[in-house]
Amino acid sequence: MRTMADLHIDETGIIKELNINRFQKTRLLDLGFTANSRVKKVMVSPTGDPTAYQIRGTVIALRKEEAEKIIIQS
Repeated sequence: MRTMADLHIDETGIIKELNINRFQKTRLLDLGFTANSRVKKVMVSPTGDPTAYQIRGTVIALRKEEAEKIIIQS
């Protein structure tokens, strides 16, 4: 089982499941992190956290702890 945090730069995956609390899940769904959406890791900050992901034509930064709760399929 892979998570978004496991992606390498320029690697893509398909979101399968969000394993987070209801408040965070609602926020991520509003941002486009829905099942079967394609997500691409595009940049990591110099300190290693947060990481920028491209989804539905937008780049969004997530903390590692959030990305580790989003299950993907390669």
